[in-house]
Amino acid sequence: MIRHDLVEIRQISHPSEISARQIRELVGCWIAVANLGGAVGFAFPPVGSEQVAPVAERLIADLEPQRSRLLLAVVDGTLAGWLHLSRHEDPLVAHWGTVNRVQTHPDHRGRGIGAAMMHRVRQIGRDEIGLEQLRLCARGGAGLEDFYGRLGWKEIGRWPGALRFGEGDDRDEILMILAPL
Repeated sequence: MIRHDLVEIRQISHPSEISARQIRELVGCWIAVANLGGAVGFAFPPVGSEQVAPVAERLIADLEPQRSRLLLAVVDGTLAGWLHLSRHEDPLVAHWGTVNRVQTHPDHRGRGIGAAMMHRVRQIGRDEIGLEQLRLCARGGAGLEDFYGRLGWKEIGRWPGALRFGEGDDRDEILMILAPL
C-alpha cells in the first residue's frame, strides 16, 4: 500500500495545462486498463491509440475550471492513474458533479492510488468547485461498488441488465452517490 502523501494529484482544468507527455501517458493508461476489461468506456477490447486518442483529445479539449477537470495521480514522476470530474451546465443540477473514467494503471494497482484520487476529487468538488454531491455509475459484477463503498459512496439504485457484453453476459449498472461532500 502506498501512502497518500507519496501520490501527487495534479489537476488539469484547461487544455493548455496538460503536456504532450501527460497525454501520451493518459492514453497509454486508458488502453492498458481497457484491455484488461476495465469499465472505462471501451467495453470490447482490444483497443489501441487509434480508438482511445481521439476520445482523450475530445475530453481534454472540453476542460474548463468550473465544468470539467482531470485529476492525474503521479508517482515518482509517472502517471499512475487518472479520473474525470464534470458538472452539468444546467442550473437545475449544477450542485452535483459526475466522476468518470476512474482508473489506475495496471503497474500501480493495489497501492491505494484509486483511493487517493477519490479522496482528492471529493475535496476539489466541495472546496474548489462548490459541489454538494458527486455521482458515478459502476459496472456490476466487477466488485466496484465495494471499492467505492469503502470510501463512503452509497449505492442508490441499479439499472438491471443495462450493460450487454455478449450473449448471456448482461450486467447491472450501479448508481452511486457521495453526499454530503
